[in-house]
Order: sequence, then structure tokens, then C-alpha cells
Amino acid sequence: MSARRALTLLGVTAALAALATPPRPAAAASAQVAALQVALGALGLRPGPVDGITGPRTRAATRRFQARRHLTVDGIAGPQTRRALGRRGRPRLGSRPLRQGLAGWDVAALQFLLERRGFGPGGFDGGFGPHTHDAVVRFQRAAGLAVDGIAGPATLAALRTKRLTASRPVNGEPSGPVRFLRPVPGGIGDGFGYPGGRRHTGIDMPVGYGTPIRAAGVGTVSYAAWNSGGYGNLVVVTHRLGFESWYAHMSRIVAVVGQPVSGGTLLGYVGATGRATGPHLHFEVRRYGTPVDPVPYLLSAVAARGGAGGSARAGGDGTTGAGRRVGGARPLVCPPNADARATRDTDPPVARIDVCPR
Repeated sequence: MSARRALTLLGVTAALAALATPPRPAAAASAQVAALQVALGALGLRPGPVDGITGPRTRAATRRFQARRHLTVDGIAGPQTRRALGRRGRPRLGSRPLRQGLAGWDVAALQFLLERRGFGPGGFDGGFGPHTHDAVVRFQRAAGLAVDGIAGPATLAALRTKRLTASRPVNGEPSGPVRFLRPVPGGIGDGFGYPGGRRHTGIDMPVGYGTPIRAAGVGTVSYAAWNSGGYGNLVVVTHRLGFESWYAHMSRIVAVVGQPVSGGTLLGYVGATGRATGPHLHFEVRRYGTPVDPVPYLLSAVAARGGAGGSARAGGDGTTGAGRRVGGARPLVCPPNADARATRDTDPPVARIDVCPR
């Protein structure tokens, strides 16, 4: 056998082996890493967003801190680096009950765990203030724990492991006082939490461009405009008991602020505006401003046509309520939404109506 043929066969074998090897799972978010990111950010070292994932920016910020303090520069926050961080690097999570007035590494880690479970305190600063206290209380109530606002062993264990199913009975339908219809037909792509290792504050419903988006329940439209923070064309409906529903990435909005809606009211049409790589509905549920997992509140029924202001109208982007283009032109077909893929963050910063994002 010639050397060239041997090398070719070796390359084919290696390629087949690579195809047979399952992809490595995305790195899991860690409260300890999040606490490090909070500490580095407080020192002005810009580790990037507090996402609990040790990425290039977090390692670079750690190395800058180590060089500044004349430590071994390896980008790893070991005991020596933690000591050098002072009060921001201690104590470890679980070493003491956490209550209002405390501060430190463990409080930052607690804030991250609360955020991941949908009970965010409104930010990460490592200080146990009123917002963190309220977040702990909300979580304890949802988890069926003693409500004292103190994050002791039981609360921390529940934050790490407990599945909050109190609002969903055995038959799979929600039984609480607040329930939502599905705003579009179809299944769920990316879920709430940290799919693929990046924070996701709602659920994605990958449906066709121009699909009508209908209100999930009774309420009042409190926002209906462009959002520059990544949501694109966004509608927010305020419901009772502190709940809001958010509908993002629309191709066109038909709702107006102050409009009363009920289940089935037409709000707009599915698009790919904002941080989206293809047509889909990003649907959020928030309670007192904090994103919570919408799934426990979702009914199996889809919001049907009707409700206040629920008549379908032709959109300014040339689509009808059924998602067909006026004049018989071919509809826009874009690649699947990146939110449904197991990547950390592939959404581009800008997407435009009638143009597939790149």
C-alpha cells in the first residue's frame, strides 16, 4: 500500500471515529463561577455577563486579577485567588444561613441560584438586601418550605434540586389561579432556564413566519413597540396577581397600549426581529417583573381566534393572519431558530423583517 493511500485511509478512519463520537454536552452553569464573576465585576475586571459558565472572558479576567495581585497566573480561582479576593471571595455557599444584611461570595451564589429557578432578585451584587429577601420568600412559598426569608440548608437544597410542581396536578394541566392558553400552535423548542448553557428567560415556539400570535389570557396591553434589548417587536400584556405575558420577535404588531384583551385576541404575527435567527415566538411569563417558567401555567389548548380586537388583519409586512404573502409571492423561509440548537449564544444582534438573519 502506498504511503499516500495509507494516509487517506487513516484520515477517513479518523473522520468516521469523530462522527461516531457523541458531541460533548454544553458546560453546566455553576453558582460558584457566578460568584466569581460577580466578584471580578465588582473590581472592574469585566468578566462578561454573570452566567455561571467559565468562558474565555471569565478566565481572562481571573488572570488579570492574579497578575495584579502577583499570584500564579493560571485563570483558575483556587484557594489562593479566593483569599486574595477578600470578603468577595468568602465564605463558601452553605457554610452559614443567609439572611438580610449579609454579604459575600455565598450571597452572590445564592442570587444566581434564585435567578436560575425563576425567582431573580433583580441583579447580582453579593449583598443580601430587600430584593434578595423577597426572592427567597417567593421561592420558599413556591417550594412548600417554611417561609422565613432565610436561606438555610433546606432552602439551598431545594434551590439545587427541588422540582416545583405544586401548580401542576397529575393530569398535566395547571390548577392554580393563573393559567395561560398557548399563544401559537405547535410545540416548544428551547425551554426556560439555561438550555445550551446560556440564560433563557422564556420558551421558544418555532412556528412559521406570519403565524398569528394571540393573547394567552385576559389582561391589558402595557407595551407594544420595538425593543432594542433583543426582543425586537414586542408586546407585553399585564394580567392579574402580578403576572405579565411577553410576546417577542414579531414581524408586525397589531395591538396597542391600553387595549383590553382576552384569550385569542390577535396581538401580531410571528417574525424574526431582534435577536433571532429565524421565525419563532419567544413567550415569557413574569411575576412582579421576574421571569418564571411558563410551562407550569400553560394549558394544552391553543388560543383561538376571537376576543377583544381579535379580528385578523393584513400586516404591513405583506402577510395576512394566515401567514400568506399578499399578491402570491413566495413566503420567506429562514433556517431553524438558533435558540433550538445546543449552542451558548448564536443569535445575531440584529434581524430584519423579510430578510433571513445571518
